[in-house]
Amino acid sequence: MTPNKKVKILATLGPAIKTIDEIRQLVEAGVNLFRLNFSHGEHADHAQRYDWVREVEQQLNTPIGILMDLQGPKLRVGRFKEGKVNLQRGQTLRLDLDSTPGDAQRVNLPHPEIIEALQPGMSLLLDDGRLRLQVTSKQSDAVITEVIAGGELSDRKGVNVPEAVLQLSPLTDKDRRDLAFGLQLGVDWVALSFVQRPEDIIEARELIGDKAFLMAKIEKPSAVIHLEEIARLCDAIMVARGDLGVEVPAENVPRIQKDIIRTCRQLGKPVVVATQMLESMRFSPAPTRAEVTDVANAVAEGADALMLSAETASGDYPLEAVQMMSKIIRQVEHGPDFQAQLDVGRPQAEATTSDAISCAIRRISSILPVAALVNYTESGASSLRASRERPTAAILSLTPSLNTARRLTVAWGIYSVVNERLHKVEEVTSTALEIAQAQGMAQRGDTLVITAGEPFGQPGSTNSLRIETLH
Repeated sequence: MTPNKKVKILATLGPAIKTIDEIRQLVEAGVNLFRLNFSHGEHADHAQRYDWVREVEQQLNTPIGILMDLQGPKLRVGRFKEGKVNLQRGQTLRLDLDSTPGDAQRVNLPHPEIIEALQPGMSLLLDDGRLRLQVTSKQSDAVITEVIAGGELSDRKGVNVPEAVLQLSPLTDKDRRDLAFGLQLGVDWVALSFVQRPEDIIEARELIGDKAFLMAKIEKPSAVIHLEEIARLCDAIMVARGDLGVEVPAENVPRIQKDIIRTCRQLGKPVVVATQMLESMRFSPAPTRAEVTDVANAVAEGADALMLSAETASGDYPLEAVQMMSKIIRQVEHGPDFQAQLDVGRPQAEATTSDAISCAIRRISSILPVAALVNYTESGASSLRASRERPTAAILSLTPSLNTARRLTVAWGIYSVVNERLHKVEEVTSTALEIAQAQGMAQRGDTLVITAGEPFGQPGSTNSLRIETLH
């Protein structure tokens, strides 16, 4: 499959995708990796979708990444005697550890860690922020709140606590069971929900080991505060704008998104922008103009990948949503000022051979009409450093490791080919030219920049650069 865009598409699989042929169509339309959302569905459902993706990968002979998204701790109120209540602004509502059904005066909050963390003056958001409470006083087993923004509240609605850091692991018992299952399946990426602090990444990493790459979802104000520390510890970041947009003022989300993308690019960590990108296409074959602009802005800001959630998981037009996102990405990337915008935000290089070579290939590709940048990589690290530079030409990453190729599917501009022939440095040039032509990334007369390392096949050894013409 000939690469035709640099920003990648991450699509969520769900009940809307019923056959392997539909997955193949999504890949042909531009999907680079798939998300299995463990907040929904049974293990058998996820195993079936996993197998379908792997079969399509073989059919199309192209690496496809698979990300499992853990549910994380879902904080909810208890139940009501009548199933729901109507809360009026200014009234008092008690939240306590009593598990009996509640009423308009009190309701169970089955999370002692929330009650422990709350202090008078702090806010609680209920039902995705539709209702807002403010703590007026605190007891050992309850908090007394005033309703600031009222409305209907029904059983088991979600609770957000934006102003407190909860002494709560991001991994529930369910998450641990799901994680063990996903790692046994062979997922490439694990997305960790409701990250609050760097310690959460360390805890998850101990369980995952080297079996998969780790992506931290930034959706809590405390995670935004500790962003750089978290990003350094994980392999990629997701801007999870759903819960983030509940926990911080909505007008702050665009700035936070820009800050996250800038930080991740400086650190050389892939960043995914997610949630409601083409939300209206769940029920409509065409997006709103605002959604198109949102997608275009994320591309222009330098995001590595964009995610489709319900649009492909449960929507009526999953294929059309992918096709639309692909068209928007290509349109922006082919714009006259796209590369100039990316260059303005180019990160500072580190004093390493790998970064020196990455900066050189970016500069060369802006001077010469380079068709492709060919990089041999064992671990994927040198390809990621090249991607960080956002060069004009696409990056053809040659690797003997299928796992490396799958994990690079989230990264900007990288298209991988698995080739076990690459064992001697003298084979690099001939093999690179041959594969670039076979992939449709170059033709006779085109210029290619090829990077590799000696000792050959040793991670972190990239130290050579060649400019070759395809004859």
